[in-house]
Amino acid sequence: MIDRSAIKPVLLATAALLSTPVFAADEPSSIVVTGQRQAYRGDVPVKELPQTIQLIDAKLMDVVNLTKMDSITDIASGIVRQNNFGGLWDSFAIRGFAGDENFPTGVLVNGFNGGRGYGGARDASNVETIEVLKGPNGAVFGRGEPGGTINIITKKAKLGQTFGKIGAQAGSFDTYRGEGDLNIAISDKLAIRANGAIEDAGSFRNTVKSSKEVVNPSILWQPTDKTSLSYELEYVSLRTPFDRGIVAINGKLGAVSRNTFLGEPGDGPTRVNVLGHQAQLQQKLGGDWVVIAGFGLRETSMIGFSEDAELAPGRQTFYSTGTMLARQRRYRDFRTRNITGRAEISGRITTGPILHHVLLGADMDEFDINLLQTRYRPVAYTAGSPVTAASNAINVFAPVYGLMPTPTSTVFNSLEKQKSWGIYFQDQMDIGEKVKIRFGGRFDHFNQQIGARVGNFAPTTNSVKERFSPTVGLLYDVNPRVGLYAAWGNGFRPNSGTDANNNPFAPETSKSYEVGARYTSKVISASLAVFTMTKQNILTSDPINAGFSIAGGSARSTGVEAGVDGHLPGMVELHATYAYTDAHWTSSSLDPNFSQTIQPGAKLINIPAHTANLLVTKGFDLGEKGKVTVGAGVNYVSSRLGETATTFFLPAYTLTRALLTYEPTKRIRLGVDVTNLFDITWYASSYSTLWVAPGAPRTITGRISYAF
Repeated sequence: MIDRSAIKPVLLATAALLSTPVFAADEPSSIVVTGQRQAYRGDVPVKELPQTIQLIDAKLMDVVNLTKMDSITDIASGIVRQNNFGGLWDSFAIRGFAGDENFPTGVLVNGFNGGRGYGGARDASNVETIEVLKGPNGAVFGRGEPGGTINIITKKAKLGQTFGKIGAQAGSFDTYRGEGDLNIAISDKLAIRANGAIEDAGSFRNTVKSSKEVVNPSILWQPTDKTSLSYELEYVSLRTPFDRGIVAINGKLGAVSRNTFLGEPGDGPTRVNVLGHQAQLQQKLGGDWVVIAGFGLRETSMIGFSEDAELAPGRQTFYSTGTMLARQRRYRDFRTRNITGRAEISGRITTGPILHHVLLGADMDEFDINLLQTRYRPVAYTAGSPVTAASNAINVFAPVYGLMPTPTSTVFNSLEKQKSWGIYFQDQMDIGEKVKIRFGGRFDHFNQQIGARVGNFAPTTNSVKERFSPTVGLLYDVNPRVGLYAAWGNGFRPNSGTDANNNPFAPETSKSYEVGARYTSKVISASLAVFTMTKQNILTSDPINAGFSIAGGSARSTGVEAGVDGHLPGMVELHATYAYTDAHWTSSSLDPNFSQTIQPGAKLINIPAHTANLLVTKGFDLGEKGKVTVGAGVNYVSSRLGETATTFFLPAYTLTRALLTYEPTKRIRLGVDVTNLFDITWYASSYSTLWVAPGAPRTITGRISYAF
């Protein structure tokens, strides 16, 4: 469990830093920028990698006022929202494939596993850049989804600079937010930085309110020109109600208001806490060789009550009454501890006319999953019978709160330990000036132990899985601006849990293919990619043992993606993306949640065929120092399946946004943002007809910031 009292000195120190008056010249006479090489990449520039890569930087996030991970990924091609577990985490699919629905979507943070555990929806206050690395890259990162990997690069301490920024905003539904970022160059070899946010948010959802505190201090020490050491701390405290959304009536949405909260205000907020550490050493060797080594520790907890609409037809009163929704009441105490370590060496070797960009590395990961869940479950219900308190039901049109039966039945009380290590290599060869060939491979060793969490841990299962995953890529530079590439790779991701015989599941395996083209100039960068991927050993219902799963499903995803970013004359900025995705089952299986029959060709849940984004901003000089920026954007998502193995679809939607900023000086910015400008009703994701997440109505936010 995270000891919050141990965090108070850190919070006080950070608050002192953020409140310290610091003054810097408008144009520093000298700026020393020390960048640490990114893990798993070596010295190969992004533009020379044979795969699709999208970069979303802090400047774009600031212009559009993106403060949450789901709104950031909305503007990337081929990334779509998935069930977010009552608003408690970020979940999305890349190119049609999502990960384990029992956990948030896995992301890397500075190359470390940063999305595992129960850390709540990620805040963007310390995000410098988001790299969306598409396609067959599993041979390097390992244990991931074939569609791609997101690597979040955080705002780190910088040498030679003293700067800062503070900001505040207020918006619709009584939402208030403050942010701060301060970097202090203590000497030419040592710098500290602290950034964070405090948010108190209402909601368009009745009775739903949340609060959040995020603090991220960091230190960078460079004792010599060849050695640098960095450390970052992550602290998050989130309080938000568990919210399963609204219901569809006879498969149709709209009858129940998007404002209606079908939980219990008396349950109070679910409490999420995160405490994380990252430390990294970068050591330059002779020539172009560099060693990086890192260590990470992240603890998370999620504790609270919820009301979840009962999904078993024999217990659900809603299907008969059309008004009264039977609910389970659940208590969760979920905790995780994740320890990661890595070390790698990268550099260049020349053999004749070929230049080799070589990367060799190893990593380890230990992940403890400590789960307790109890529940009260509605009694069996016969159509036409009176609805009693035993059903824990609520009227979806006129909610009356206050039942809250005591959860007495234990759903699970378990501890799972996942221990893994991997070794990987990559050689990208420059053959002349035009051809680049990449070979890579990764060997993974994975040990899974599962048992009761009471007393001394004695695992009832102990399974070891091993897998080698290769990858190959080719890039051909037609000219300095145009490049063509192709890539292939295998992937591997362990499945959590056990089957009816208490045996761990076989891991998911995947194959991925991609071909594409890139265009890069000073004003425009564009990409086009075609891909296809397959997955095996997806968890589905056991046809023999009710209530259990087997690793028996398979699926395919095929699609096209395109993106354009432009820095055009006249201070015009353009960001546009489009994706077509056909993601479907290729096996005849039973739905893992409701045991309904899935036929080959059936769509995967929450995956639209078409998504598109367009954002355009235009700047105007105002006097000698002032500037005005206006902008508009549109986001289109086509219809998508809302419940596996059914005909329930979420409707397509088109969201528009508008923004206006005024900068009287380079230091001061005032802005107004409007999202969902035309106030349409839309639905972000779904799990079933009884768990549908409605999107926010028109939202207006005003903000002000001061940089120093």
